[in-house]
Amino acid sequence: MKQTIVVQVSRRFRSCFIIVAIGVCFSLALPCALGAADPAQCSANPDSRQLDFWLGDWAVTYPGVSIPSRSKVYLELDKCLLVESWEGGKDHSGKNMFAYSSDDKSWHGMFADNQGRVHVFEGKVAPGAAEFLGPSIGSDGQAFLNRIKVVRVSPNKVQQTWEKSSDKGATWTMEFRGEYSRANP
Repeated sequence: MKQTIVVQVSRRFRSCFIIVAIGVCFSLALPCALGAADPAQCSANPDSRQLDFWLGDWAVTYPGVSIPSRSKVYLELDKCLLVESWEGGKDHSGKNMFAYSSDDKSWHGMFADNQGRVHVFEGKVAPGAAEFLGPSIGSDGQAFLNRIKVVRVSPNKVQQTWEKSSDKGATWTMEFRGEYSRANP
């Protein structure tokens, strides 16, 4: 009887030990299996660095406005997210965010402002130029296609345009054309 109890305790101990060992192995292997990202991945990926020409503090001029707006473009999330934080005057401000996805090899962006507008974009970026497209619905319910272009004109100048199309991209209307001049060249 004593021997049976010892064998049963020994088997239970061995079963618990095996379960704990398997749990430890899974907990060590799970981050690798889920594709845990290396924080340096974005900073070292040339595709993620293609919009770096836009980084910095900018004075932005555009038709109809006599006082330049301000824009600050910086990196967040271990250099994986490019953020433009802008003040457009007349209590209008917003943020544009862009990131390269190594999963689908595409650029994605989002625009949001303090007037409740949000737009989501997908795009392509090449050295010195970017183009993003995304749908939106106007206040009257009409569907639009938006196109944003960001082009490096020189090391201290960038141009951003925002166009809209109500005919799925056959024709475009200019909504915004901003000339960015580096604030501290």
